[in-house]
Amino acid sequence: MTATHQKHVYLKDLHFEHRLWLNELSFAKDELGIFANRLSEVEMKNTVPEFTATAESLQNRLYRQQEVVDDLRHAIKKQEANLAHFAEEHPIAVDHVYFDDHTELRDQMARFTPLYAEFKAEFMRFIAKWM
Repeated sequence: MTATHQKHVYLKDLHFEHRLWLNELSFAKDELGIFANRLSEVEMKNTVPEFTATAESLQNRLYRQQEVVDDLRHAIKKQEANLAHFAEEHPIAVDHVYFDDHTELRDQMARFTPLYAEFKAEFMRFIAKWM
């Protein structure tokens, strides 16, 4: 049996990564809004059953992507709030104390990024087909 070792990092490094992820998720959230509007526009022009079934499935996946983005943003902001609270309580120690790495969040973002890219590519192919 092997023991798992928790990596330790500085608060500023965690904060930097959180900011990057929040920017990425903010962009995805904006993009998903644009996708929803575009899908509505294309839906108005197409009423064939083949389009409707696929569009409905894509719409459901779009909503699910929005939920994932919201969940990830919430988790990151919660961790940021915890770090900010520690910094307020221990202003001198912040630059000298190690924190447990946020491997779970990093893993979630590592899964989100390619899945979102795959969804985006599929969405764009669908829209191009039915424009």
